[in-house]
Amino acid sequence: MSRYARQIAVPELGKGGDSLLRQAHVLIIGAGGLAAPVLQYLGGAGVGRIRLVDPDRVEVTNLHRQTLFAQSDIGRPKADAAAAAVRALNPDCVVEPIVTTLDPANDGMLCEGVDLVIDCADNFAASYILSDRCHASGLPLVSGSVIGLDGYAGAFCGGAPSLRAVFPDMPRHMGSCAEDGVLGPIVGVIGGLQAQMALALLGRMEPAPLGRLVTFDARSFRFGGFQFSGAPEPDRQPRFLAPSEIAEGDFLVDLRSEEEAPLVRPAAHRLTTTALGAGGPVPAVGQRAVLCCRSGLRAWAAAERLASVWDGEICLVALGDPTGETP
Repeated sequence: MSRYARQIAVPELGKGGDSLLRQAHVLIIGAGGLAAPVLQYLGGAGVGRIRLVDPDRVEVTNLHRQTLFAQSDIGRPKADAAAAAVRALNPDCVVEPIVTTLDPANDGMLCEGVDLVIDCADNFAASYILSDRCHASGLPLVSGSVIGLDGYAGAFCGGAPSLRAVFPDMPRHMGSCAEDGVLGPIVGVIGGLQAQMALALLGRMEPAPLGRLVTFDARSFRFGGFQFSGAPEPDRQPRFLAPSEIAEGDFLVDLRSEEEAPLVRPAAHRLTTTALGAGGPVPAVGQRAVLCCRSGLRAWAAAERLASVWDGEICLVALGDPTGETP
């Protein structure tokens, strides 16, 4: 008991909450910068089981912010290296590393049997895929994101509104660490907020963070946020498909250029986002529209244009980078 004595002394948690942590089973998507503090704090707190999913390997450019990894981990699968670090921190915590990419074909299997999902992927498509799954199954979702010097963490689903209810529109900007840069401490701040939200939910601390979003601006060193408990779910939103779920009869559009990648299927139409909408092509009656791009962002924009002139089913596919890098 000496390992957990200080957290048991917190009145809001106590022995009952500490016992709940030891019985908990958590799914974490992403083993990078956001996941580093999440894994350290959940592992340190004695969370019983963690299923950790990430498809990537450790690179030297990760080390300034993904603080679970050492120089000697370069080239190892991130999920394996991070799992080993948590086991070294606390052997009471059972970590199951899974080296794969989350998509709508495996999200149900990955979420099976867990009490809480934590989105540390900081990936546009992954966040909405997880939100859709958690909203449908009643699982709470703690999601975080960092762009440049701004970040947020929020607790969605599980009886609270989904990510789509809070962010129903296409992001105005979808950057990446490579394009916009990132500093380690802001990723640590947001990951730390995610860890605290997760522990509060697992330990049934009051008030629960469900339906609350916290923002952090590292330029001005200001925290903000709001409650979104009453946010309505959008009436119509395009859902994501896995590439394997594309059907033969779909109206299939590949929004990538020829230089970017070959067509996703030989029968696909190669179009730009602006080619869809007023005066553009539309699916036949009864056809499903499936719009593909690298990250899902162009597909989302194209879906908005298509939906303005056509009221059928629209699905999105995030194909990822053909070189094997993440979107």
